[in-house]
Amino acid sequence: MILKFLIAVFFFLWAIDAAAQPAAAEYEKRAEAIQSSMEKYFFDPSTRYYKEYYRPDSVSDFHYSYLWPLCALVQASNETESAGSGRIPMKGVLQSIRDYYDPSPPAPAYGSHIVKLKKEDRFYDDNQWIGIACLDAWERTGDPLFLQQGKLIYRFMMTGFDTASGGGLYWKERDHSTKNTCSNGPGIILALQLFKATKEKPYLDTALLLYEWTNRYLLSDKGVYYDNIKLPSRKIDKRTYTYNTGTMLQSNVLLHGITGDARYLREAQRLAESAWSHFYTNGKWPPNAWFNAVLLRGYLALYRYDRNKKYIDAFITDGESRWQERDAANLLGKGPKKQLIEQAAMLEIYARLHNFLQRR
Repeated sequence: MILKFLIAVFFFLWAIDAAAQPAAAEYEKRAEAIQSSMEKYFFDPSTRYYKEYYRPDSVSDFHYSYLWPLCALVQASNETESAGSGRIPMKGVLQSIRDYYDPSPPAPAYGSHIVKLKKEDRFYDDNQWIGIACLDAWERTGDPLFLQQGKLIYRFMMTGFDTASGGGLYWKERDHSTKNTCSNGPGIILALQLFKATKEKPYLDTALLLYEWTNRYLLSDKGVYYDNIKLPSRKIDKRTYTYNTGTMLQSNVLLHGITGDARYLREAQRLAESAWSHFYTNGKWPPNAWFNAVLLRGYLALYRYDRNKKYIDAFITDGESRWQERDAANLLGKGPKKQLIEQAAMLEIYARLHNFLQRR
């Protein structure tokens, strides 16, 4: 009798929790609303460039976006296409960043701004984010254009590798003062994606090399990842961000899937719990939505193996509070100045939550 009562209570509480969470269709509506607002307030149809900011009370606060927010939009567009709600086509975003392309030696890649307007340093991580999104799209569509983009970015990324401090990738092309988790973590993912696509062993060798280096130098005793190691001093920058642990979480899941080695899955589960304990407070992830979107990628990859919904529920809870804070134009983020990267990040998160609820 007691067992039946406990079972009834469990299903009652489960039903309440399920009812409180948005359905997949709600996330689809949110994704469509965000895309509509982005087209209206951030996209310049005369140039096909995107603005980095929009501020309703100022017509002068305007400039074209740096590459980083467009990296977020490329990935978000892939997710909305996967969800069937893609108003902003992924190939359209790639077309928008054509003028960021810089063919300079030692390898072509995308610059941090529109080259003809402002030629600046090239970031390895910005390019890697584009490569990762393109490999995701290749896996989804089989379109060789996306595989070609991934290979191009891999070639550029490897020009940032040397043996200073035992290996690892720099963050910026012409700045050899730091090697960062944010360039090595996504480097591992891109290399593993290319290995899965081509079965060419050098990609796997690269991934393992970067994996061992990142864990040796940048894994903290709290189970999350430090930001960077400074050179030549080898001093560790001990700031922690969700996306750094997110890339390493996803890397472990990918390595488990490729090798079948259970230790990678155990490490992914350990990182998942460490990140949740370290970053998730009072029903909220830290403020930077795009950093959090990268962490969500790792949690969703892990869910396919261990079916632990706890971490996804945390994103559902956080996503609700952010949606309630939107303005009348369905633009997200606190303060009057709205950021392209914030819109793209939440677009990715809602599209991924939609796909998660549709497929589980």
